[in-house]
Amino acid sequence: MTTNFIGARIKALREERRLSQDDLARLFGFKDRQTVSAIETGERRVTAEELVLAVEKLGASLDYFTDPFLLVGEGRFSWRQTDVGPQKLSAYERSAGRWIAAFRAIAPQVGRSAPLLRRSLGITRHQRFEDAMEAGERFVAEFGLGDVPAKRLVEVMERELGILVLMVDAFQGISGAACRLPELDVVVINRHEVEGRRHFDLAHELFHILTWDAMPPEHSEEARETGGNRVEQLANNFASAVLMPTQVLDRYGDWSAIGVGDLAGRLNAVANELQVTASALKWRLVAMDRLKPAIARSVPDAALRNNGRDAAPAAVPPLFSKPFMEVIGLAVDEGRVSARRAGALLDLTVDDLADLFTTHGVSSPVDL
Repeated sequence: MTTNFIGARIKALREERRLSQDDLARLFGFKDRQTVSAIETGERRVTAEELVLAVEKLGASLDYFTDPFLLVGEGRFSWRQTDVGPQKLSAYERSAGRWIAAFRAIAPQVGRSAPLLRRSLGITRHQRFEDAMEAGERFVAEFGLGDVPAKRLVEVMERELGILVLMVDAFQGISGAACRLPELDVVVINRHEVEGRRHFDLAHELFHILTWDAMPPEHSEEARETGGNRVEQLANNFASAVLMPTQVLDRYGDWSAIGVGDLAGRLNAVANELQVTASALKWRLVAMDRLKPAIARSVPDAALRNNGRDAAPAAVPPLFSKPFMEVIGLAVDEGRVSARRAGALLDLTVDDLADLFTTHGVSSPVDL
């Protein structure tokens, strides 16, 4: 009775119960804590009898230890949110964890293994903001993101970096998250955010994925385009440079020559073209020394709201992503999971599941 995650889940529950490894050794009747340590790190297998003991002694269901479609103690999230309480955030994290765990478990079974190697940025928290911006510019050039980097960013993250990107329905105030598992990197984005914020969140979370080992992000951070702790400021500078590289912005001419009365309109127009927020564009120009801070502050936020439009566009991207739905579709088609089970995992009816396959251009499994 072993899987790669039982030991991690035992450790997670032990820590939640505030038990030491010595405490757990006594509960299980082991001679020393080294046995517990070996189980938690996956070096030692858990027997069927020990699994029954874990259920009894730790007060958890058998599914808690064995269900592959749960994410417990095996990954870390870093959320971008505004005024979302810890209980509400934890509840949503459990939902997102089910989708990620389902992909993690199913993808290798249908021939979609995670990349063997991970990319990383050689940036630490002690480096300058200019270094983060330079890294963003180099990222754009290396992956050929073109004149509107926001358009191809998801594609590059998925195809070139092997990062799973999920567009989701989330509580108001949740912008998105980065999630790091031993074998998988995931970025979750609230698809109901305005387009420019979605793209900024995406690039921001990409920075965290690419620098996770050097500077692991906080579990929760306030979603903002400026400010925050040093790691968040580095992430913001990288994201701004990815979405608004110098070479692209300089094609729009001399920003300092634009009169204050015309500046808001120009910011809104260019932001719409680049699929970013006008506010992010304004502060990117300040960071590039193309606008003076005093001039930028003179442009009222109200003039830049929704990039100068009466309301934000209502169009939202489809739920989840095409690579994600391809994996789910193959699993259903091959009989590895039923359509009803797949729908339940994704909080969808079977009919909604079929519609989502069609939306993403994925062939519906035969049993739908």
